[in-house]
Amino acid sequence: MSTSKDEIRASFGINHELVGDYDESLAVKCRTGTFVGRSKDGITAFRGIPYAKQPVGPRRWKRAEPLSDSDRIFEAYYNGKSPVQTQIDSERASYYPKGEACLYLNIWSSPEYKDKTVMVFFHGGAYGWGGTADPLYDGHNFVKAHPDVIMVTVGYRVGILGFIDLSYIDGGDAYPDAPNLGLLDQIEALRWIKKNITSFGGNPDNITIFGESAGGGSVSLLPLIPEAKGLFNRVIAQSGSVALTYSKAECRDYTMKLKKGAKIKRMSDLMRMSENEIIALNAHLDLDNNFPQRDGRLIPEDPYRLYADGATDGIDFLIGTNSNELNYWIGELGGIVPFRFGIPVKFENDMKRLSRHDNARVDKFISGMKGHSMWRIAEFYNEVMFRLPAIKQAELHSNNGGNAYMYYWREPSLIKFRGACHAVELAYVFGNTDETIYTGAPADRKLSEKIMNIWAGFAKTGNPSLEDLEWDKFNSETRATMILEQEPHLSYDILRKQRKLLDPILKYMIHASYTELNLNVPFVRKSAVKLAGLALVGTAAALGIRKLLKK
Repeated sequence: MSTSKDEIRASFGINHELVGDYDESLAVKCRTGTFVGRSKDGITAFRGIPYAKQPVGPRRWKRAEPLSDSDRIFEAYYNGKSPVQTQIDSERASYYPKGEACLYLNIWSSPEYKDKTVMVFFHGGAYGWGGTADPLYDGHNFVKAHPDVIMVTVGYRVGILGFIDLSYIDGGDAYPDAPNLGLLDQIEALRWIKKNITSFGGNPDNITIFGESAGGGSVSLLPLIPEAKGLFNRVIAQSGSVALTYSKAECRDYTMKLKKGAKIKRMSDLMRMSENEIIALNAHLDLDNNFPQRDGRLIPEDPYRLYADGATDGIDFLIGTNSNELNYWIGELGGIVPFRFGIPVKFENDMKRLSRHDNARVDKFISGMKGHSMWRIAEFYNEVMFRLPAIKQAELHSNNGGNAYMYYWREPSLIKFRGACHAVELAYVFGNTDETIYTGAPADRKLSEKIMNIWAGFAKTGNPSLEDLEWDKFNSETRATMILEQEPHLSYDILRKQRKLLDPILKYMIHASYTELNLNVPFVRKSAVKLAGLALVGTAAALGIRKLLKK
């Protein structure tokens, strides 16, 4: 049974400075202070360690700043606050207390080993949700199974405070980093880890970053950012890629909605708002948010080009997607009926961007598949928003001689209609098999053990092979792909026809955008009215797909 919302709320606490006696066996001295954790089953957890100055007051919408050295001693018992976000059932960190001061990380470590491999996880949430308080990301079970690994989970700014273009507001030019602050937070966290992880027994020269959805997008982008160079050695990208980004033009709508919602004209008005007013403004914007902006400064306008130019040299990649990614949003949209009529809305609007020739490609793909049109459209999005961008990254990296391994997850959820949906693998990866929010029932422990062995093995050596599971590197000729299910096995160039047909569509960077979710498509509007009423379907589609790629 998954941890309940009430249990998550009840787990909140404030870490205080310690004066007097404390358990020195549970204390680790870092440059920025000494932190005292709690031990369970031989694993010590350090929660809520600040890794940067908190982005409050004049630091709001500014890049994270490093902390000063300190000799003070602090508790590390509780998660730091979640970043500002709206509450969503599937984002359990959204039920934990939230605030602007959210730049904290958690560490799980066993005292048995030194020179340990370090794994740093960045959570998903469509760059608008999520946090380290989500019990699915608890690192205890992973480190218990692999005590020669240190697990770190990182909180970062999302949504209104983490990814917004303020250049459309008078005075906003003074905040040039605002479109990508969440990524800059992640870099600052990695700097802190690089400087301090030795104190926990970690090897600062063997760091793997990994993440799912927005986290997978983050770890796909970080290798392209010059100031992140040297902060990590390996990448595991789960169901996320550089495709999960916006152009500058696509980011404008969110800023305009903020200006209208806040009734402000200049940045000084925004900066005077209290934290509670910012939280209320975010709630007013509801489920709107941006992805990282391809601003030409931090992120190139064409991220694939940097992969092709060798920007990822020297980094090992493990990257993959799930076979039924889009089915996750059946739950987000409120059920199979809103999904059936909401997804075609996005599809019709996306098709308006394509050339006649590329529309013909998509028509050929859709008409060549069997089953209900809903599932055919879902498979189109499985390909162009998830699998093919992941393949492109692996392909370009391997073409430059880089090490890349590809997986394709097929072990299904037991929730009706979900299949191997987005986020279903997380319970297996962390060994939190009783967190059933995506699996529908406790995850198979043997498969979870194998998946943890794969992830840990890759982090340690750059090779995910096991003694009984040889895993070939990915290259553009054989396209070796590990099928992850009850009996994992290696296959080659899977779904070849789909890949060859839709590969040219990648240039459109198709993703989730609320502006694509209006009901101006005649056949959708007509069907929706017949089924349940236009207003009902419109509301369900807006609330669900606005947050597409959420987890």
